[in-house]
Amino acid sequence: MKQVASLRYGVIFKKAFGDPEVFKAFVKAFLGIELEIDKVETEKTFDPPVGRVASRFDLYAEDKKNRIIVDIQHERHEDHYDRFLHYHCEALLEQVATSMSYRHNLKVFTLVVLTSGDRHKRDIAVIDFDPRDLKGNALGEVPHKIVYICPKYANDETPASYREWMRAIEDSMDGVVEESEYASSEIRKVFQNIEKDSVSPYDRAKMFDEYNQEELKRKTKEEGWQEGREEGIREGIKEGIEKGIEKGIEKGIEKGIEKGIEKGIEKTARKLLLCGKLTHEQIAEVTGLSPERVKELSEK
Repeated sequence: MKQVASLRYGVIFKKAFGDPEVFKAFVKAFLGIELEIDKVETEKTFDPPVGRVASRFDLYAEDKKNRIIVDIQHERHEDHYDRFLHYHCEALLEQVATSMSYRHNLKVFTLVVLTSGDRHKRDIAVIDFDPRDLKGNALGEVPHKIVYICPKYANDETPASYREWMRAIEDSMDGVVEESEYASSEIRKVFQNIEKDSVSPYDRAKMFDEYNQEELKRKTKEEGWQEGREEGIREGIKEGIEKGIEKGIEKGIEKGIEKGIEKGIEKTARKLLLCGKLTHEQIAEVTGLSPERVKELSEK
């Protein structure tokens, strides 16, 4: 067993896949292309930017002999489908120097590795830019492609050449891997590159920064949901009381439920008890509480 830094962190992913030999092996597994490169750029940008957004490519390599650009992205944004379609198109548009020709000199392939998964729960998803006829036959005119890779959803139907890499990435998530389970020397090199003891203080600091940012996003999201739910409860109760006995209460409860009022039903019942306009049985009918529970609330 080997202790490693998790590939869920961008700084660690770049450390592992920024190695040209690893990069080439990963590309060959997913695209079937033998790249001829001697370096991989990290944090690649175009100067001047293409369009209004200055995009930053995580791992970028150009194979001019084979006229290929490959960009490996590692992100966990909610808009990753749109985001990396934009990045991919930037790499295409950056090649167009004149309106006299829109043909791209380099093929562009983007591999997006989604270490945190995706709402669709698919192992592989592909955007293929090649035109197809009505029978689904490709015309072979446009080679560019985006491949979205979700390691946590790899399964027995996932092609074997993909599966070993995806399993290795997912295996690193808990910080412990068993190298002997992997036949690929490049995958074992990934584990060597991210071995826990080899992580520099700088890389470790970047990991902590990423972790703190993720926690801040998660906490902010949870707090926003909680505030919205509480606001919904308050507004529902207020509207229900102000607009009358039956229609006002019903509308207020409905609005409160829409914003998360399920956990505030008892609080609603207390407010109705304070109004003194409804019997316990009416309150039980409106809130769904048992008459016994309404009575208990009235005695507190």
